[in-house]
Order: sequence, then C-alpha cells, then structure tokens
Amino acid sequence: MAGILSRFKDIMSSNINALLDKVEDPMKMIDQYLRNLESDLGKVKAETAAVMADEVRAKRDLNECMGSMNKMQTYAEKALLAGNEADARIFLEKKGEFNKKLTSLQQTYDIAQENSTKMRAMHDKIVKDIAELNSRRDQLKAKMAVAETQEKLNKIGSSINGAMGNMSKFDQMEAKINKKLDTANAMAELNASQESDNIDDLMAKYDVQDANIPSETDDELAKLKAKLGLDK
Repeated sequence: MAGILSRFKDIMSSNINALLDKVEDPMKMIDQYLRNLESDLGKVKAETAAVMADEVRAKRDLNECMGSMNKMQTYAEKALLAGNEADARIFLEKKGEFNKKLTSLQQTYDIAQENSTKMRAMHDKIVKDIAELNSRRDQLKAKMAVAETQEKLNKIGSSINGAMGNMSKFDQMEAKINKKLDTANAMAELNASQESDNIDDLMAKYDVQDANIPSETDDELAKLKAKLGLDK
C-alpha cells in the first residue's frame, strides 16, 4: 500500500508536460502511467473495502457487547424484583466483564473507524485525481496534435525556403545569361557599325572617280579654248 501511495504521489506531483521533452512518444508514456494508476486504484479499493469491513465488524462487536451489558442489567433488575439477590449479583458481575471488554472494543472501533475514514478519503481523492489526469491527458493529446502539425508546417517552410534559395540562384544565372546576351548584342552592334564605315569608305572612293569624269560643260569649255587657240 505504501508503494502504491508513494508512486501515485510522485505522479500527481510531477509535471506531466515535461514528459514531452524526455521521450520519443510521450502520449504512450502518459497512457501507461494512467493504466498503472488504474491498477493501483483497484488495489486501493480492495484495501479500502477491507478496512471498512474491519470498521463494520468492530462496530458490531461493540454493539453486541453493549447489548449484552444492557441485558445483564435487565436480568439483574428482574432477579432483585424476584427477591433473588444472589442471581442479581451474578448478572452484575457478568455485566462488569462485558464492561471491561467494552473499553477494548471501543478503542478497536475508534481505530477502525479512523482508518476507514482515511482510506475512503484516499480512495475518493485517487478517483478524483485520476479523472483530472484523464482530462489533462486529453488536453495534452490536443497539444501534441497541434505540435505535430506545427512540425509539419516547419518542415514545409524549410522546403519552401530551400526552393526560394534555388529561385535566387536561378535569378543569378538568368542575370549572367542576360549580361552575356547584352554583351553579344553590343558586339554585334559594334561590328555592324564597322561594316557600315567600310562600305561608306568604299562608296566614297567611287564617288571621287565619278567626280573626275568630264561633264558637258567641261567639254564645251575645252572646245571653246581650242577654237580661240587658248588650249596651247
């Protein structure tokens, strides 16, 4: 009995929430604790019933002794009324024996009653505390469900962060590609500009040649100089 009460006291005084940090599956451990307490309650109930039976038995013995005393008193009175003093004395002596026994029976009953009261109070408290623990277990199960959901969300959040990191790397690669493309386009533009300069130079060459070809006015002027004898 002492072991049961000690274990129950330890459970009630402990912080069950701390179990969440100590075991892989705290809910299984809490359920096991409650199963143990239910088993202990059965033992406490049996012990309480036995103590209560002791109280009933002690009360019965006490009542029987008091009844016997009262009976001896009644018969002593009857004997005296009948004029039999000797018989009355015998009845009173027997009453004295019961009276001595009554003191011991009263003490036994008082102790049995006190023990029974304590055991009933202990039994009722254990029943109440187990009900409280069951309620707390339901609360812890709800907390555990929320905690597990939060863990899943955290994992999903980590995955999303990882994906965002990949997106950042993708942006960096895209920036490099865009830079390379812009560089290539700039080079193509420079090359095109150079080709344009070359063709302009080439066209200018022939424009000069065209400028050296005599015009009709030049022909007329030459003929006039020849006629006037100025071409010599």
